[in-house]
Amino acid sequence: MGIFSFFSREEDDDDELEQETVSSSAVSRQPESALTGELFKGMRIDAVAKEGNTQLSGRIAELTNDTLTLGRLPGELSFKIFPLGAGVSLSGYDKKLIPISLSAEVAESTRTSFKLKNLRIESHAENRDTFRLPFTAPVSLYRKEDAHLKNPEECQLINISTGGCCIQSEYIHMEDEVLRIRVKLEEYAPLNFLGQIVRCVEHAPGQFWYGILFAQLTEQEITALNKTLYNLQMGIKETRIRSDEGHW
Repeated sequence: MGIFSFFSREEDDDDELEQETVSSSAVSRQPESALTGELFKGMRIDAVAKEGNTQLSGRIAELTNDTLTLGRLPGELSFKIFPLGAGVSLSGYDKKLIPISLSAEVAESTRTSFKLKNLRIESHAENRDTFRLPFTAPVSLYRKEDAHLKNPEECQLINISTGGCCIQSEYIHMEDEVLRIRVKLEEYAPLNFLGQIVRCVEHAPGQFWYGILFAQLTEQEITALNKTLYNLQMGIKETRIRSDEGHW
């Protein structure tokens, strides 16, 4: 999934955690050596077409050895329609906070149901930084030399992962530029990152999207940020997630 893919944010009900869990190893094409989490009914999944901009979010309504069917999230009126046979990238978090990435083909696409076949679940070890949570939040950018964060550029977060984020800004920056980033995610303590711009796109006149790659996080920081993103996705409120170590 590219750094600029994003989806609408919805909260999932707490009772989903009591739903039936199905091991991802049940998928017939899953390599035995892959390190993955577990898929479960009610789990939120974000989907994006590998070609084009079609995207949707839904919950797992049915799961078999070789198919996965999504139903609509609460409050959603209808799904977007995908071409039959189209390649799709899927992502989500399991109950153990493990990001799961899948590839599949569209078997059925209607306004109320989205069925996929030929599932391939990718290794968590290889893809833990690819899941990006779509989330709108305030972001402040600072020049690298502004170590005391005195001159902020106020921007907006589009999505975020343990590997980086996408932001929207009216300020002009160049690819490869290194910046300091300060992100405030709801009631959680502000997070500070050192990052490098790896992609620039003029999304609208005077509005730019920047793909930013974070400096490598420690294992503790990755675990803490993954937990924060999981809690935000599932609507779980918590006030202390931030690690006290590293460059946060």
